[in-house]
Amino acid sequence: MSDAAEGYLLWHARLAEAEQRAREFTGPMEWLTTSQRVEIEQCYAADSLRRARKDLERVAARCASLRAEYEHRYEVLRRRCVGWSLAACLGVTTLAAVLLIF
Repeated sequence: MSDAAEGYLLWHARLAEAEQRAREFTGPMEWLTTSQRVEIEQCYAADSLRRARKDLERVAARCASLRAEYEHRYEVLRRRCVGWSLAACLGVTTLAAVLLIF
């Protein structure tokens, strides 16, 4: 599944959850008129979605930060590994050359 489709489905699940929680919130308030109930549910759902969006943006920013951090770490480790490998090859080559001379 593509990231866009996954994001779309995730967002619609959040939307359905926010609407359900809004209905549950206004459920016990029997004195509300229909229009008041609808308005409160819309405000509640909108607030929930705003909060969910901020949470998702924070998570996405943290993921990007961690990715950059891990990529940097990988690059450092890769350079170190290549350096040690080259040093080992040079050492073996030097030793072989010295042994051939004697």
